Amino acid sequence: MSKPSTHLPGQRLLSLDFMRGFIMVLLALESTALYEHLFEATEGNMLHGFFQQFFHHPWNGLRFWDLIQPGFMFMAGAAMAYSLHKQEQAGVLWKHSFRKILKRCGLLFFFGVLDYAVRPGGLSFELWDVLTQLSFTTLVAFLIFRWSATAQIIVCISLLLITEILFRFTHISGFDQPFTDQHNFGNYMDLVLMNKINKDGWVAINCIPTAVHTIGGALTGKLLMSERKDKIKQMFLWGGLLLVAGYGLDFAGMTPIIKRIATSSFTLASLGWCLWGLAVCYWWIDTRNHRNNLKFFIVVGMNSIFIYLFFEIIGSRWFNGYTRAVVNGLLGLIHTPGMLSNIIASLSIFAMEWGLCYFLYKKKIFFKL
Repeated sequence: MSKPSTHLPGQRLLSLDFMRGFIMVLLALESTALYEHLFEATEGNMLHGFFQQFFHHPWNGLRFWDLIQPGFMFMAGAAMAYSLHKQEQAGVLWKHSFRKILKRCGLLFFFGVLDYAVRPGGLSFELWDVLTQLSFTTLVAFLIFRWSATAQIIVCISLLLITEILFRFTHISGFDQPFTDQHNFGNYMDLVLMNKINKDGWVAINCIPTAVHTIGGALTGKLLMSERKDKIKQMFLWGGLLLVAGYGLDFAGMTPIIKRIATSSFTLASLGWCLWGLAVCYWWIDTRNHRNNLKFFIVVGMNSIFIYLFFEIIGSRWFNGYTRAVVNGLLGLIHTPGMLSNIIASLSIFAMEWGLCYFLYKKKIFFKL
């Protein structure tokens, strides 16, 4: 049995690397269309409902896949806390850290816009990408990072209240239904910012409430670097309170849980799940010292931004289609059933992407913004 270990303040968290890698592996697999093939292949049996969890809820509700973006932004906040702590220990001045964050946020915004910029019909300007939103949430979390925990919690509550006010009380003709798809304030702001509305209901001003995810991650990072002995208890306690608040608002009919417009109830509930997820990983990996078989995920997590941009830009526009054509063509020679061929092709795409991450990992090449 593995021996319990004591995590030192400021020491790198393996659970953080694992959880970030776990999220990126899930996203990479999604980019290969694996979940779509498995969902279709299991129609009519009990696994069909399981694979449904790997797709966003169409509107009011919460599925497992709705937690991936909050987890991504939560992990970014926790990682930022460790980075800023390291900079502070090295004597880096706040203004220099600020310049570094501004550069990072600028690059995140650029690559987020680039991800959606090239379309078959020409160039497009869109602000719905997670990297674009992360550029805003990271900056907000950094600017208040040195404030007290109480002050940061007040900021989080204020951001959620601002979201509620904007959706409920800005009575713009045609966009005065706060929680109705295509007729809410978020849709109106997309018209203002991009002159278009997302047909699937996503809105750019999600960056306001989801800043709470990144701030929450930074606060959790601070907690994990502290000398407190009840870190896990605190994470479970706060996670439970947030889950009760989020689901409570939904069940009471006050604010429905809607991921696509990041309602306050969704933000609270998803942050609660993020806290519980990291608490379990921290307890199992960093406290109980169970560290075997984690490399599969850590290899991807160490180059999370790189692999995200790879499968979002190169993969979706060329690599996936080319690989699928080769694999399906070869499997067709031995008369492999179409569905099985598609699943194998998806796994082949992922295997090559993972291999690329492993190569970079072995060469100690880590792309960071």
